[in-house]
Amino acid sequence: MGGDRAPQPIVDGALAATRHFNLGVALVGPAAVVEDHLERSVTYGELDRRRVRIVDAPDVVAMDESPAAALRRKPRASIKVAAELVAAREAAGLVSAGHTGATVMAAHGTFGMLAGVERPALAATIPTRRQPAVLLDVGAIVECRPQHLVQFAVMGAQYARVAGNRGDHAPRVGLLSIGEEAGKGNDLTREAYRLLDSLETASLSFIGNLEAREVYSGKADVIVCDGFTGNVVLKAGEGLVEMLEAELSSTITMRVGSLLMRRALRHFRRRVDYSEYGGAPLLGVGGVAIVAHGRSNAKAVRNAVASAYRFADRGLLDGLAREIASVSGAYAPQR
Repeated sequence: MGGDRAPQPIVDGALAATRHFNLGVALVGPAAVVEDHLERSVTYGELDRRRVRIVDAPDVVAMDESPAAALRRKPRASIKVAAELVAAREAAGLVSAGHTGATVMAAHGTFGMLAGVERPALAATIPTRRQPAVLLDVGAIVECRPQHLVQFAVMGAQYARVAGNRGDHAPRVGLLSIGEEAGKGNDLTREAYRLLDSLETASLSFIGNLEAREVYSGKADVIVCDGFTGNVVLKAGEGLVEMLEAELSSTITMRVGSLLMRRALRHFRRRVDYSEYGGAPLLGVGGVAIVAHGRSNAKAVRNAVASAYRFADRGLLDGLAREIASVSGAYAPQR
């Protein structure tokens, strides 16, 4: 039920996932509403009902509601019911394009945290000049401590391997700061730099600080920051892409030029299109959870469901737990 244009794109995307991948879906929301939109779907005639289950959840967390207050008042909210299905092993993963705060709180409260992880992180896939990179956290936790950024680095590196089929390659991890030198930044980034620089692990390669202009350079496979900074970087990048596309079609000269560059532009749009990646996994919680963009269309939802399926199938949680356990003695957690 979450998303700017829900529930139709959610239903359409979920049905597309059942056709394109070897999976089933549970659609969680007011049963009558979900059934109505199921019948409206353009692919309803192709629907294999054995792969689709409707789970009734009468309440919805609205985008303007406080997530903590809403989840207390609405114990049968669709996001909470969906998380409970995963916790009960009736589903392999959770996908939501709704209220990010409510999704994070529902997943955290229902799944719990992996051992050794203190805070969850949203890991967004971003394009670079070379290959896609992972940026985390992009909005799960606004206030972080240095050891949290170390945990984000370890989880981000493991996620990069699983998502990008990197095999034994140690992902290059950069710490987002205001300068390349070790002493640059605030207390958070300076202490995180010290911890990461002293980290003894073969699972990642710490390359030092990255400035904001280097985020899309391809210099790092994983870029670590607090959730406030990461969300600003992500939204600023989206705004820049929208401005570029508007400029390319704003004048006759630009339109003629864009026709000549059509192939290159199509390639560029695919690289920056959030719907290609589906959503951002919430790393650190004890279950697979994908937070999709609020503007998700059916394609984005299909890819988000596919991501949840792929991460569950490839044992992402086991890999994260193993890597965190291997470095848990490298810092002093503070709760």
